[in-house]
Amino acid sequence: MIPIVKHLSKSLKPKPDQEKLEFGKVFTDHMFVADYEEGKGWHQASIIPYGPIEIDPAAMVFHYGQAVFEGMKCYRAEDGRLLLFRPEMNFKRMNASDERMCIPYIDEDFAMEALLQLLKVERDWVPSLEGTSLYIRPFVFATESALGVHPSRSYKFFIIVSPVGPYYKEGLNPVRICLEEEYVRAVKGGVGFTKGAANYAISLKGQEKAQKSGYTQVLWMDGVERKYIEEVGTMNVFFVIDGEAITPSLTGSILPGVTRDSVMRILKSWGIKASERRISAEEIFEAHAAGKLEEAFGSGTAAVISPISELSWGSRNITLCEGKTGKLAGRLYNELTGIQYGRIEDRFGWVKEVPL
Repeated sequence: MIPIVKHLSKSLKPKPDQEKLEFGKVFTDHMFVADYEEGKGWHQASIIPYGPIEIDPAAMVFHYGQAVFEGMKCYRAEDGRLLLFRPEMNFKRMNASDERMCIPYIDEDFAMEALLQLLKVERDWVPSLEGTSLYIRPFVFATESALGVHPSRSYKFFIIVSPVGPYYKEGLNPVRICLEEEYVRAVKGGVGFTKGAANYAISLKGQEKAQKSGYTQVLWMDGVERKYIEEVGTMNVFFVIDGEAITPSLTGSILPGVTRDSVMRILKSWGIKASERRISAEEIFEAHAAGKLEEAFGSGTAAVISPISELSWGSRNITLCEGKTGKLAGRLYNELTGIQYGRIEDRFGWVKEVPL
């Protein structure tokens, strides 16, 4: 395995007030970085003081968008242990994104070791207040200085970490969602299943439209027929219809969320019917009209579970659960956060303790 060298800062920053933590605004004292060169592979791995990156203006990431990232969290249990939630799935998904973006494979055991060593250095940055955590952002980008459309011959792999509060300041309060009809996010054969930076740039316009109209998030439909539900801007989505929890199937244009997979496994363990299939906006609105749409919610690393209180589709609007959190969404939130923070039994073997 590639050796990881530590060059630690002699001047540490003051820790932020945990009660005032926002999402992704404050970063810790150190970061991990490794370099890649064609013919040499990944090398020069180190943990160094957090700071600006010096990069050539002709670096290919700026011109051709070769960049991917991941998102996960480290949680502080009541007994002080630091816990990760299914981190191996994130590194596996990062390599799936790398492959699609022509970025070299990163050994997942090496990536995990890099993360664990960084967390050991930054352990005091993991907050302890209810709902707080240390957000982890691994990312890779092209660095070759050249103009010409081809895969870069050099890259950098970083991991930065940030103490965060809840993704939505209102916590588990329901959010208002609108379906996007003008723009599309992804199509089968594209990069919708990746956490490529360009994939998120494409989604910004729809998100901006939704927020200007007073909605929290945008709900994307398929890019071909423009009628099947895909995912929310920052999370996967579930609809509970007549006792069945339904989430759009992974057809290549939807991100295979770690929390999505966890929700499916938990629901099945509870004996609740959980299905992955195509589901149209029309089916959802018809189910609501028939009194069969019981609730809807999003799932993702940042917010865990986000109950949906309102869906807007053109001139049609529906309210769910009288604007309150649905029973299943609340139960799932408690189960997932209970496992993540070590408050309840991890029946699935998902939690990885950080050795300190």
